[in-house]
Amino acid sequence: MYTQTVAQAKEPVRNDAMYDFLQMATGVALVLFMWAHMILVASVNLDFGGGRVMNFIANFFEATYMAQLGGPVIFLVLLFHFFMAARKFPFRAEEQKAMWTHTVRFNHMDTWLWIIQAATAFIILVLGSIHLFSVLTTLPITAARSAARIQTGWWLLLYLVLLPCIELHVGIGAYRIGVKWGWIKRSTREYFHGMENKLSFVMIGIGLITLIMFYFIVTPDPTFMAKTPIPHM
Repeated sequence: MYTQTVAQAKEPVRNDAMYDFLQMATGVALVLFMWAHMILVASVNLDFGGGRVMNFIANFFEATYMAQLGGPVIFLVLLFHFFMAARKFPFRAEEQKAMWTHTVRFNHMDTWLWIIQAATAFIILVLGSIHLFSVLTTLPITAARSAARIQTGWWLLLYLVLLPCIELHVGIGAYRIGVKWGWIKRSTREYFHGMENKLSFVMIGIGLITLIMFYFIVTPDPTFMAKTPIPHM
């Protein structure tokens, strides 16, 4: 009887450990993808909006089918990661109230970071899905086509909301992965948290410069009309 009880207790623990590992693995993959994606899109700044560098990179991904196949894969990884993380989200009103009460009472930095990460996760899921759908249904990717999208309707507002949410989420995520898995020790938490803040602000700055470039400098594709559920102004 005792052996059976211990075996039953070990099974949920083993499953939770596996789910946590899958959440961590997909989180690391998405963090690396988002940082790489930001740098590649920001290549439009290298020739001051001419688009030659960005178009060269985009053509490479198109020719190797990395864009056509990678986009859906990233979307599936995003959904899977959200599903893994959502196991610990307080969805019910009483759970949310209790979580907020304890967060305010303890006033611990890492708990506040988790709150920010959980809130931005829902925004990223919705707005990120809209972005991916629009990009994947209007291939090929070009600087002029991206400019046309950003200069159309409510897209600029969408990206102004999505950009800080993504960079805060992935920055905090990278820090919390290090803490959770023991790579960041208690004695170095403050240092790595400061590094995470600096990196997030740098990425947000690069993103804002890129949006400004697309909106004001890059000539949009006159034949392109973004396929999007977002209404035009």
